[in-house]
Amino acid sequence: MKQSLMIQTLFGAVPQEPNLLDRLKAGIQKTRAGFVERLEDALAGRKEIDAGLLEELEFTLIGADIGVTSAHEILEGIRQRVDRRLVGDASELKLLIRDSLLETLEAAERPMAHVEEPPAVVLVVGVNGAGKTTTIGKLASRYRAEGRSVLLCAGDTFRAAAIEQLAIWAERAGVDMVRQSAGADPSAVLFDALQAARARKIDYVIADTAGRLHTKTNLMAELEKMRRTASRVVPGAPHEVLLVIDATTGQNGLEQARRFTETSGVTGVVLTKLDGTAKGGVAVAIARELGHPIRYVGVGEKAEDLLPFEPDKFIDSLFSAPAASAA
Repeated sequence: MKQSLMIQTLFGAVPQEPNLLDRLKAGIQKTRAGFVERLEDALAGRKEIDAGLLEELEFTLIGADIGVTSAHEILEGIRQRVDRRLVGDASELKLLIRDSLLETLEAAERPMAHVEEPPAVVLVVGVNGAGKTTTIGKLASRYRAEGRSVLLCAGDTFRAAAIEQLAIWAERAGVDMVRQSAGADPSAVLFDALQAARARKIDYVIADTAGRLHTKTNLMAELEKMRRTASRVVPGAPHEVLLVIDATTGQNGLEQARRFTETSGVTGVVLTKLDGTAKGGVAVAIARELGHPIRYVGVGEKAEDLLPFEPDKFIDSLFSAPAASAA
């Protein structure tokens, strides 16, 4: 079943890197152990579908951070099928839950914008600590591996440390960076970066933004100003606004994300630190409650550990046995 599969980018489809499914399986082992194995334990040896079993399944779904609403909807759908005698054996429930999770993830999928003429502009937003700057570095490495040129923009001017951290990632990825001093206007830095990218015919500009707390309305306004600046310099920009969410924060991260989706024109989500949590079901909650596609997931520290997200591969990885050598 080895096919020549493709993944989507802002410049069209490129070949998918090898062993993607195995790397994803290894990255979500904790979620599989905390969710799917508990699901299998609950169903083991059970034939009859009764209220107690359904309650146990709902508790398992909520425990994986799939969200109370999503868990309730999935179980309500199963109850209706049981009542209509469309399902009568507990062994069928695992497949029904699997299909429901996949359906939720697929419903949030949206195609990426297609950029005819570079630069493609990507704004990266999210609260401090979510892994935003690290994600930018990994994105730069990914785009470079696709044969594209990249310029980073140090738009988080509120913290000098953020500029220095981004500079380290730029060097690591082998890309240039446009920066100004701490305290500079982030939109002015972005303006400079976009002008430089156009002059040098750079393919991608990836802009960092302040790790603004979702309660800081003035910082949200600054983010909106950056978006306006991008569209003035490059028509149609920003082509992606990626919201970085730390998977280990679960429902708390989702709460923070809601404000970003309301004010910053988010087009997709990057879910980081997925390898460090048993609550990877938050991917389903994000898709259902925010209505945004997950573009990438982080499953490790290395640059290549930022993987493109595809709902069917995520669900396959979750519900199939982990890779033999998952180290």
